[in-house]
Amino acid sequence: MAYWLFKSEPNVFGWDDLVAKGDQGEEWDGVRNYQARNMMRSMAVGDQALFYHSNIGKEAVGICEVIALAHPDSKANDIRWECVDIKAVRKLPRAVSLEEAKAEPRLADMVLVNNTRLSVQPVTDGEWAIIMELSGADS
Repeated sequence: MAYWLFKSEPNVFGWDDLVAKGDQGEEWDGVRNYQARNMMRSMAVGDQALFYHSNIGKEAVGICEVIALAHPDSKANDIRWECVDIKAVRKLPRAVSLEEAKAEPRLADMVLVNNTRLSVQPVTDGEWAIIMELSGADS
């Protein structure tokens, strides 16, 4: 299993919106960055991800799961764009802010700390464990 991070503006589609979708989840559409698209192409069903609120809050708030492999983005008019489907697993006991992640020396190499613009990012096993620790969640 691999770990990832999905970023979304909470006033557009936030954690509560994903939770409301239930087990059917949601297509992670609208990504128009080749690097992010390629990461979604490499995801497997069952991979876990942090759900991160960007712009407002700037914090990891929940854990979601990939439930469908990369497929054509239904909102794109171009076959080059693909996406995965995700569903909410659980809310983190305590959100972990970008400021907190940047202040944690063990996360100095995390993509989120160094490239806050990328909407889909890999998270290493070690980074995942640290975020779980900071949030008070069980791995």
